[in-house]
Amino acid sequence: MKIVVIGGTGLIGRRAVELLQQAGHEVLAASPSTGVDAVTGHGLAGALRGADVVVDVPNAPSFADDAVREFFERSATNLVAAEKEAGVRHHVVLSIVGADRMPDIGYMRAKVLQEGIVRESGVPFTIVRATQFFEFIGALADGATRDGTAVLSDVLMQPIAAADVSAALAEVAVAEPLNDVVEVAGPEQLRLDDLARRLFAARGDSRGVRTDPSAGYYGGTVDDRSLTPGNDPRVTRQQYGSTTYSRWLEQDR
Repeated sequence: MKIVVIGGTGLIGRRAVELLQQAGHEVLAASPSTGVDAVTGHGLAGALRGADVVVDVPNAPSFADDAVREFFERSATNLVAAEKEAGVRHHVVLSIVGADRMPDIGYMRAKVLQEGIVRESGVPFTIVRATQFFEFIGALADGATRDGTAVLSDVLMQPIAAADVSAALAEVAVAEPLNDVVEVAGPEQLRLDDLARRLFAARGDSRGVRTDPSAGYYGGTVDDRSLTPGNDPRVTRQQYGSTTYSRWLEQDR
């Protein structure tokens, strides 16, 4: 099976490529650095020639509302057009658990738009919605730090290791399209402020954490249902990674 991973050199894509290659598939890691740009369309036709499956996991270069919307809208539109031309039989797109429950966050609106383009394209698809990655907790804390203290909400999350997301995508890629949504999450429900405290302790970071329930999430309003799986009756299947936060912190040292 030929599988093209758009964003195949990034955090999630790189590991998915490795897993699919180990399983014996012909895999192309497609990204601007390898001559394939889904946003401009450059190199897409050649990359998708003969492809059975596309795994769509590119990294948006900006979180600014207009920029991220344009990125995912153009990327998804170009991809589905190229997939139809190439006869691709399965489009697997990575999205975010709760994206449609957080309309005041520009990035979430962009992901919902991307999902809609894929759904309406006519190309068989599976949408894989993942929870927040362990790897991004540090960036969240950094963005919330003022005068040596990270001010964070105590919102409930069920974060997941990036490696477990890659494994889920690799599994979905070789299965039949669901034409629906799969949710993937970590094995534990944890609170954002405590995740940061534990990260700082593990890394010997002297910063403190102050809990402020009104701090929100990426500038948006959230509650304990926003970022956790199981709150959408339209989801076809749920999967859970095996890596606990404690284990990931040990590996991160």
